[in-house]
Amino acid sequence: MVNHIAAAIRENKTCSILTPIFVTIDVFFEVLIPIVMAMLIDQGIDSGNPKAVLHFGAILICMAGGALLFGILSGVTAARAATGLARNLRHDIFHHVQGFSFSNIDHFSTSGIITRLTTDVTQVQNAYQMVVRIAFRAPVMLTFAFIMTLRISPKLSMIYLLAVPILGGGLGLLIKRVHRLFRQVFDTYDELNNVVQENLNGIRVVKSFVREDHEKEKFNTISNKLFGLFLKAERLMILNSPLMQFCAYGCTLLISWIGARLVVGSSMTTGELTSMFNYTTQILMSLMMLSMVLVMVIMARSSVERIEEILSENSDLTSKPDGIQTIPNGAVDFNQVSFSYVGDASKSSLSNIDLHIASGETIGVLGGTGSSKTSLVQLIPRLYDVTLGSVQVGGIDVREYDLDALRNEVAMVLQKNTLFSGTIKENLRWGNPNASDAEIIHACKLAQADGFIQEMPDGYDTHIEQGGTNVSGGQKQRLCIARALLKKPKILILDDSTSAVDTKTDACIRQAFRDEIPDTTKFIIAQRISSVQDADHIIVLDDGHVSGFGTHAELLKTNQIYQEVYRSQNKEDAQNA
Repeated sequence: MVNHIAAAIRENKTCSILTPIFVTIDVFFEVLIPIVMAMLIDQGIDSGNPKAVLHFGAILICMAGGALLFGILSGVTAARAATGLARNLRHDIFHHVQGFSFSNIDHFSTSGIITRLTTDVTQVQNAYQMVVRIAFRAPVMLTFAFIMTLRISPKLSMIYLLAVPILGGGLGLLIKRVHRLFRQVFDTYDELNNVVQENLNGIRVVKSFVREDHEKEKFNTISNKLFGLFLKAERLMILNSPLMQFCAYGCTLLISWIGARLVVGSSMTTGELTSMFNYTTQILMSLMMLSMVLVMVIMARSSVERIEEILSENSDLTSKPDGIQTIPNGAVDFNQVSFSYVGDASKSSLSNIDLHIASGETIGVLGGTGSSKTSLVQLIPRLYDVTLGSVQVGGIDVREYDLDALRNEVAMVLQKNTLFSGTIKENLRWGNPNASDAEIIHACKLAQADGFIQEMPDGYDTHIEQGGTNVSGGQKQRLCIARALLKKPKILILDDSTSAVDTKTDACIRQAFRDEIPDTTKFIIAQRISSVQDADHIIVLDDGHVSGFGTHAELLKTNQIYQEVYRSQNKEDAQNA
């Protein structure tokens, strides 16, 4: 379970090793201080020897200074080791997630991944800092201090052994019950993050439907659930404190009672008894520190398990090690394809799809909501793998290609595309990082985006807010089309990506495609027949099956679904006119 955590230490190994060394030296000084103090009392103060007082006092000051110095050094190296581990863990998780397929991401949910990158990593960071410093310091201090008490009084030192089974048994019961609760706590964090994320992403919808009270209630419900779980866990964890205090005060009282009798009976000096009290404090403080570490480790254990789930997840879409790097052309073939999101052929979203599309053709895709239009085109760049059959691009099964090489030749423009914070130029260069200004302007002219960009205050240097909130839906779609065109792909997929533009602009975009990229295979998913009627072929999908495949004229004669859609839309157009 800790393999991935250990692997994330990397360049922080030096600090991780130095910390226990510095801690050991620090503890060495602290353990010797009570012995020197006993000498100062017995040989200096009780004997009335000023020179001995000065001598042992100077030694005490040097030891205290040494303990302070190495305590600071251990704190610095522990902090560097822990923060470095956290940085590497976030790096490993984020880079690993980049290789996930859509189904892998759906398995964890976006909010679950975010919680692991933030809350869970922070828990591991705090626990690691405690482990390399406190968890090492406490047992070393405990061991050294106990050895010194044996040296002073074997009889009194046996008192400490009485506390071990009491503490061990009590903490063992706590660990078993609390770990389960903390696992539920961090899973609930996922739910809380999901509620907040949904609310912020859809804040305009929330306000337009006046659903603020509903969202507040939903948030309060999950927040109260988290509060209840935390409260239950903390109620159990707080039992750790009275247990520690019981053992600490019990040991102190026994040593005071028995030690006083030994001093009266001249079996022990006053300095030795003082040292015993100091060592008692050190031993009990060590036990309390171990208890604190244990609490952190219990909390971090759940986080480690959740991080391990991410890092152990293997993408169900992988490139072949010797995958083909070159895509010959944009020809696409669906050979008896069936596809299921759950991998079960009996629950297929697409069934028995057999289509053969030549390179450079324009293909319209039409169908009702839920007819699996998007599912069909997502198989081409291998965002999902087929359940049965095969999809070929350029006459080669897409699974034979290097994944990056395939996706670099397939550009997708979705109905709901994402723009990132940055300038328009920076967003467009996602399509081609090396695109010149002239290429960017040309792509925007093809996508009918140059006009509104030029009207913006800073033109192509206009800043886009996160998610593209400062541009309209139609402007966002045109920018995304321009971004895709900059890739100069062999296959261009428009997934209902002109739904927010008017028919005239839609027609101009399609005309630009015909004139400027005739060799690119184009898939146009649309709700309007006018957007696809000029296509070389039109696919009509119905409940995951191909209901029709042909030209606009052919489908008007042969396909009932196409006829109904055509009549419905023409009737609407006539009424609007």
